[in-house]
Amino acid sequence: MSPALESARSHLADLREELAAAKEVGLADHPAYQADLAEEMAWAEAAYVTAAVTEIATLRAQLTGPQVG
Repeated sequence: MSPALESARSHLADLREELAAAKEVGLADHPAYQADLAEEMAWAEAAYVTAAVTEIATLRAQLTGPQVG
């Protein structure tokens, strides 16, 4: 796993843990906090997917050569 993919995965896992902790202490019902966390999670998910697709494309290029055209 590339450092970028590991970092994105780790950040997303941290945010999921934060969400679980927020639910335990009652912050899950706080609209501003929830909106901020949801937005950050959406960005983190996008970063994770981007890193994963990039890693897959890089591996494919290493195995069969880069696609051109």
